[in-house]
Amino acid sequence: MASDLPEMQYRFLGRSGLQVSAISLGGWLTYGGHVGNEKTFECMKTAYDAGINFFDCAEGYSDGESERVMGEAIKKFGWKRNDLVISTKIYFGKAHGRSPINNVGLSRKHLVEGLNNALERLQLDYVDLLYCHRPDRLTPMEEIVRTMNELILRGKIFYWGTSEWNAADIQLAWRVADKLGLVGPTMEQPEYNLLKRDKVDGDYVNGGIFEYGPDGGMGLGLGLTIFSPLKGGVLTGKYNDGIPEGTRLAESNDGYIQARKKTYGDEGWKQDLERTRKLKIVADKLGVSQATLAMAWVLKNPRISSAITGASRPEQVINSVKSLDLLPKLTQEIMEEIEEIVDNKPALLPKRWG
Repeated sequence: MASDLPEMQYRFLGRSGLQVSAISLGGWLTYGGHVGNEKTFECMKTAYDAGINFFDCAEGYSDGESERVMGEAIKKFGWKRNDLVISTKIYFGKAHGRSPINNVGLSRKHLVEGLNNALERLQLDYVDLLYCHRPDRLTPMEEIVRTMNELILRGKIFYWGTSEWNAADIQLAWRVADKLGLVGPTMEQPEYNLLKRDKVDGDYVNGGIFEYGPDGGMGLGLGLTIFSPLKGGVLTGKYNDGIPEGTRLAESNDGYIQARKKTYGDEGWKQDLERTRKLKIVADKLGVSQATLAMAWVLKNPRISSAITGASRPEQVINSVKSLDLLPKLTQEIMEEIEEIVDNKPALLPKRWG
């Protein structure tokens, strides 16, 4: 099966020396949740055979069960640890007892205990990447930066990063790290897709967290491992005419998904669906599915180190990987046609450096 797929691309994680597969597999709302273990194993094996080396989870995904089943898959297949890039995220702490006191946020106590618990579930000695899953403005930034560096020195993580932080918070983390002579965040994990791009293409560009060096000015050189490249399935076109049975939006009990379902039909949905229907014209012209077009558009951005995709069936993994074949066909003309359809490119400020 994997022999029919395009060769996997590997990209450096920002300005680090770590290489991650351009497409990665995440466990949000699926593994350890509404997807059974055997199906999870099938999806992960398909991903691994296709060249995917990066697997993402979090303590908050299915109350820690996502980490547990991913760890079982690694053990089941006997994969070499040095061939894998494993990440997890700490903040929400739902897997650590009934009290939210000290089990939520980015305090030194929760970062250390949360990671220890995650490693136990994963059956691993370390993770390659650890993300601060959300900003925590109640914990001093110095405490967060010092704790992450302590975890690096202990050999429990190799790189640390952020998820859904804004550019100002990321810059603050780096200023604190520079002041203390410590390691700042290497990567950020935001939502990014054709319908949601204000943070990546706007705030982060304006905030200088990308380019680093003589060609790009004085940015931080962060890598992006983005999630939701298909906007939760919206960009596949499957919700264009309603909410079909069997889809995540129809069946998931997750609070985020249920809240999204309740808004179906409002102005935001109407705008998203109108753009999605128009994108079908471009996909048809290229002879690909809308999902393939949406994934390839994300990967066309050189600032994206990896696009994290979810999959409840192995064929979904395969379809994601096939999007690599489309990249050479996304010419400047096609990209401009897409821009005209979505018409949502954020305004950019003039560079503040030479």
